[in-house]
Amino acid sequence: MLGLSACSIFDPYVDRRRNAGAPPQYLYVGRSSPTNPSICYNGLITDEQTVQQMADDECKKYKTGDHAEFLSEDIVSCKLLLPNRKTFTCVTTTENKDDSNTGTENK
Repeated sequence: MLGLSACSIFDPYVDRRRNAGAPPQYLYVGRSSPTNPSICYNGLITDEQTVQQMADDECKKYKTGDHAEFLSEDIVSCKLLLPNRKTFTCVTTTENKDDSNTGTENK
């Protein structure tokens, strides 16, 4: 059994679990929320880009931003083999696409 689960035992995951049958305020447990994704991972196995991409994907999935910015990191706060947790905040990049200042005004 251990051999079969060994392939996925080190996969990072979003720290958000569904508590089936619970009232709405307790439906989800874990640190992650739609605006603040938290990713549990093993720093020896998972690279920073993978963790960042997972957080970005969570922001896009819940439409709370177009990318995630790093907030904090906790050590020894998730599972034994995935002890690290990074918490992000979802943000939206706003680009000013105002073309009125191009210097081609009609006089």
